[in-house]
Amino acid sequence: MGIQTKHFLNNPSNLVVESLQGLCAINPKLGFDVNNKVVYIADQDKSAVALICGGGSGHEPSHAGFVGSGMLTAAVCGNVFASPGPGQVRRGIELADNDKGTLIIVKNYTGDVLNFGLAKEQYAAQHPSKADRVRFLVVGDDVAVGKTQGSIVGRRGLAGTVLVYKIAGALAKTGASLEEVYTVAEWVSKNIATVGVGLEHCHVPGTAAGEGHLSASEIEIGMGIHNEPGAQRVSPDDPERGFLPVHGGGKDEVVLFVNNLGGVSELELAGISREATVALAGRNVKVQRVISGTFMTSLNMPGFSLTLLLLPSPSATSVPPKDFVLRLLDAGTEAPGWKWSSGAPPSAPAVPPSALPTERAAGQGQRVRAVDVQGFGRAVERVCNALNAAEPEITEMDTVAGDGDCGLTLQTGANALLARLRDGSISGEDVVGTLIAVSEIAADQMGGTSGALYSALGLRRRRCHAGTWARAIATAREKLYGYTRARPPSRTLVDPLAAFADAFSANPSDVKGAVAQAAQAAEATRDVEARAGRSAYVEGERLKRERVPDPGAWGVKVLLEALIGGQGA
Repeated sequence: MGIQTKHFLNNPSNLVVESLQGLCAINPKLGFDVNNKVVYIADQDKSAVALICGGGSGHEPSHAGFVGSGMLTAAVCGNVFASPGPGQVRRGIELADNDKGTLIIVKNYTGDVLNFGLAKEQYAAQHPSKADRVRFLVVGDDVAVGKTQGSIVGRRGLAGTVLVYKIAGALAKTGASLEEVYTVAEWVSKNIATVGVGLEHCHVPGTAAGEGHLSASEIEIGMGIHNEPGAQRVSPDDPERGFLPVHGGGKDEVVLFVNNLGGVSELELAGISREATVALAGRNVKVQRVISGTFMTSLNMPGFSLTLLLLPSPSATSVPPKDFVLRLLDAGTEAPGWKWSSGAPPSAPAVPPSALPTERAAGQGQRVRAVDVQGFGRAVERVCNALNAAEPEITEMDTVAGDGDCGLTLQTGANALLARLRDGSISGEDVVGTLIAVSEIAADQMGGTSGALYSALGLRRRRCHAGTWARAIATAREKLYGYTRARPPSRTLVDPLAAFADAFSANPSDVKGAVAQAAQAAEATRDVEARAGRSAYVEGERLKRERVPDPGAWGVKVLLEALIGGQGA
């Protein structure tokens, strides 16, 4: 897949400063040292331990987004993927000066460790009386690099570092000493493990566009946060990557931290959270919290990372108690980058109350049998297969003329109807029941405008006898007009539906002629100005130039042509 190379910015060289200025505009409780790119709490509580972090930009909301009461006191920001210099970091330490001491937390990357470490030593040399009031903690939670390969450089610091910020920051807010905050932060750092997965690399603003690294069928496991390649696929039982003693015997309890690496939709991220929760339950691991959101990104990388924090067992000694750790994790914070969390273990979704029983209208109790029961079933199957085959073409049309979902909407309805046909719940033995099923599938499973319109048509046919198809379709069209303002020519699916209804009503014996009229109306949408539907919001000149037919109208054409495709008339 290709890498997204377009960005919203004024100038790449000013992006970091302008982004931090925007953050401070969002949260007026923050101060900003522009020259050193340090974001800090403007009205700091000097009686609490200060927490400082930082690193290269491009990982937002890390790190400046976590500055706020209950998390970080200051964040020092470098350019994109580049560590800030020691002078910047030293300025951050000065801005966070307080009565209790400062804990510097850095991710395990060579530049961050060297520059933050050098700044700490310079600060200590310049302020000997405060030298023992600054502590330094390096966090490495990546499990993609094996123990042997990483024996010298250690594990990379990834999204698990944010859990260190949160728990240590909440403890500092309670008035704990520097030693207490350091000890708990160190314990968290030793009990987290993170792995990242990506579909593609990211693009750094201001750099040349690169080629995609992965094919459409590949993913990369072990992604870092600086666009570096991932590690090869490994077994989950690989001893080289067994950093947490999780045994899966029902006694292990964890916090699951799901992080968006920048380019994953909220829709997908929630699905990933569900899948990870199910997988842990399948390994008999108890999940005490699920926290999901965008915490530490790699610009616009389409990927995610999963972090586990292994909580202390009841029998563990010389460690913070489980309830204490969870209480700190659940504590409130003013940091804008921290996402809402439930403060409770995940549970199965509540079962909704039963729906009210459907009341059958008068005259609907009698079944209407198709003249050719087998032929009826073949016709339904033919329509469903045709809509499935047309999905890519209709989707491509809708990508230009709408929101890109029309092909999938029709395919969803077709597959649901096929399933009902194959399990025998609909058949030519009950034509009215089949139409009811089509209406229900359109309303409940297809969704979107097409689903609602097809459902309205199907509902009106519920009252029709088998011998009154033409009148029924005309009546259904009028009923449909009660729920849409579209009238032909409108560049919507109403155009071919109306054409079919008019022709069929005029001559019920000529079904093929009515279908031909509908197909002609669908073709004509290529040159019709959009008056309704999603196309009304699309650039009109482009639609005229490319002569893309309305995808909904094209779906009607495909459906009707398939309906008569295997019959003589």
